Amino acid sequence: MPRNNPEDLEKFIHQTLRALPERRAPRSLEARVFAAIAARQALPWWRQSFTHWPLAARGAFLVVSAVLAAALLAWFFRTSGQVESGSLLAGPLAMVAKIHAISGGVGAFLAVVMRSIPSLWLYGALAFVATMYAAFFGLSAAAYRSFFAQR
Repeated sequence: MPRNNPEDLEKFIHQTLRALPERRAPRSLEARVFAAIAARQALPWWRQSFTHWPLAARGAFLVVSAVLAAALLAWFFRTSGQVESGSLLAGPLAMVAKIHAISGGVGAFLAVVMRSIPSLWLYGALAFVATMYAAFFGLSAAAYRSFFAQR
């Protein structure tokens, strides 16, 4: 039996499938699809997706959402006691300062921990990770060749 290359086989299958006549969908399926499309188009604009809303409604929605988000943030920072002055930006800026202080403390702690670990251990851990990565890559390549190799 002659062995065909994949390109010839692909061309043969493509030609065979192109020669088949097209099949029509069942009438019941066609009717159900058209009914679903008509029902979706009959929905009012506020029940459709956001992109189908009128431009004025989309703009109003975005403005109202932004105002509500700003009011919620202002309420949160006022009730948490972080705003000393009447400025709306005092709360978020204080939060950023706290996050910066916390991340600086965590960074200093990690620096102390890293200085206390002997360098030989760090090099050994790096070599172990590199060896495991190479082993995983090699095993993956071997598994791929054994499972998906053309025979």
